[in-house]
Amino acid sequence: MTVRERMECEEYEQLSPLAQKAAGTKGRLYPEPDNDVRTCYQRDADRIVHSKSFRRLMHKTQVFLSPEGDHYRTRMTHTLEVARIARTICRGLRLNTDLAEAAALGHDLGHTPFGHAGEVALTDVMGAPFRHNEQSLRVVDKLERDGEGLNLTYEVRMGILGHTGSFIPETMEGQVVRISDRIAYINHDIDDAMRAGILTEEDIPREIADVLGESHSARINRLVEDMICTSAQTGKIGMQPEVAEAMDALRKFMFQRVYTNPVAKGEESKAKDIIRRLFEYYSKHPDKLPADFLPQLDFDGMNRIVCDYIAGMTDKYAIYKYSEIFIPTAWQMR
Repeated sequence: MTVRERMECEEYEQLSPLAQKAAGTKGRLYPEPDNDVRTCYQRDADRIVHSKSFRRLMHKTQVFLSPEGDHYRTRMTHTLEVARIARTICRGLRLNTDLAEAAALGHDLGHTPFGHAGEVALTDVMGAPFRHNEQSLRVVDKLERDGEGLNLTYEVRMGILGHTGSFIPETMEGQVVRISDRIAYINHDIDDAMRAGILTEEDIPREIADVLGESHSARINRLVEDMICTSAQTGKIGMQPEVAEAMDALRKFMFQRVYTNPVAKGEESKAKDIIRRLFEYYSKHPDKLPADFLPQLDFDGMNRIVCDYIAGMTDKYAIYKYSEIFIPTAWQMR
C-alpha cells in the first residue's frame, strides 16, 4: 500500500460521511497516473501554489489601490486567509481540508489588476460580463503552463468556479470555501478601512456588533464557530438566521461606507482607463503580445487573448506597460 492509498483509506475512517473523499473524485480533465505520496487534492493545492498566477496575487489589489503602508491586504493575503478559515471550518465538520484548501488557494487566480475596477473595465471593452470566478477556472484549465493548464480535479475546479456567482458547488467543501471567502473579505476589509482612517470600531452598527462581536477576531470567531455548530446540526452548510442576517447587514454596511468611498476608490477612474487603453493597444498590435499567447489566437480570438493577458497582469505591471507604451521616455519617472 502506498502512502497515498493509506491516506485515502484513512479519509473513509476519519472523515464525515458527507465529506468528499479523494478516492471518490470525478477525476481530472485529462487522465494521469496517481502520485504515491499525495492525494489528488493535495497535488492540486501544490500545483496552484507553484503556479505563476498564484505568485502574481501578491501584487494585485484587494480593495485599496496603491495604499501607503505595508499591512494592507493583497489578493495573496486574502487568499491565504480564506484558505485558513475554510480549513478550520472543514476540520470542525470532519470534511476534506485538502479539497477546501486547494479550492481556496485557486479561487481568485483570475482576478484582474486594480481589483473590481479592472473587472468593470474588462466588462466594458469585452461587451460581456467579465467574471473573475470564470476567469479563475480558465486560468487553471487553459492558461497556466503555457496553455496546458494545471489539469485539476473536478471538485477543485467547481469549488473555484462556485466561490461566487449563481453556481453552487456540489461538495460541502466547495460550499465552505464560498462562505469563507465572504467571511474573510468583509472582516479584513473592515480592518484595512480602519487602517486607512475610513472607519472606527464604533462605526459598526450596534445591532451588528451585538451579534458578531466588537473586534476583528471576535467577528471571525463568531462566524466560524456558528458555521461549524449550525452545519453540524443541520447537515447543510450554513449559519443561524440571526448570524447570517448580521453578516449580510455588515456586507451592505461595507458597500455603503467603504467599497464606494473616495479614499478607497478615488483612483478607480484612472485604473479603468489604463485597462481600456491597454486593451485597445494590444487589440491593434497583437504582435506585441508575449510569444506564448500568440498560438491561442487561432482558436480563442483576439479579444479573448488580449483579455487573458491584461487580466493576468499585476497592478504594477499594468502601470509599467501603460507607461512604456503611452508616456514619452523623457517624461517617465526614474
